[in-house]
Amino acid sequence: MTIGFIGDIIGKPGRDIIAQYLPKLRSEFGIDFVIANYENASHGFGLSAKNAEELFAYGIDMMTGGNHSFDKKEIIPLFETQPIIRPLNYPEAMPGNGIFHTTVLNTSMAIVNLMGHYAMPMVDNPFTIITKTIQQLQYEGIKHIIIDMHAEATSEKQALLHLLKNKVSAIMGTHTHVGTDDLSIFDGCCYVTDVGLSGCRDGVIGMDIKAPLNRFLTGIGEYFDVPKDCKSILQMIVFTLDDYGRCIEAKKIKYYDSGERIITQAFMEISN
Repeated sequence: MTIGFIGDIIGKPGRDIIAQYLPKLRSEFGIDFVIANYENASHGFGLSAKNAEELFAYGIDMMTGGNHSFDKKEIIPLFETQPIIRPLNYPEAMPGNGIFHTTVLNTSMAIVNLMGHYAMPMVDNPFTIITKTIQQLQYEGIKHIIIDMHAEATSEKQALLHLLKNKVSAIMGTHTHVGTDDLSIFDGCCYVTDVGLSGCRDGVIGMDIKAPLNRFLTGIGEYFDVPKDCKSILQMIVFTLDDYGRCIEAKKIKYYDSGERIITQAFMEISN
């Protein structure tokens, strides 16, 4: 099966470029299932019901979240009715679920949303929780397991890879909005430290440059805003899994609003 994973969608520019290019990408690369991170999809903070419906109509099959999952409270009922999850290691009392079970090409698949510790809201230990979760999924016979690791620290993401590379199909890093160039396949596990944002590429992490610059120059925080007009980009990882849930091919696709695109193949890494 072939999976597409889109990183953090930032506001209307992110939604618009997904509408523009995702349908043709699904067709061209034979993508069977598309996962996307929603946490910045509605003007940079959270997800509205209207925008959720919009993104599903563009060809996204399910969505993961992060530290902004609950910025818009209207998402809470969507957890019960839509293929939307939030980080698994939020406290148990929080609404929603951290695992999404589905069937693709007659094969059971689980998508897990996890959030790191460093510079993030208070959550339970992602490493101990995911270890128990993967054990349970393996007990259920699920071999196709994809993780969205929403974390600030690159070390947390890389550590998760070495903890789970022989047990899961893919670990997709999100949250920093800046794509990394380390797309690799480690012993059959597709990995990238950060997929990168889909939205404005000519600002600061998808936002208008004024507030971040003022904060760095003066130390005074301001409200971050998504520009109405900008140069945009769609960033997506496309990877293929075999019948055993191992990744056999992966590529990074960067699609610019100008119509230009760059495709980078994953490096195949074999452990000693």
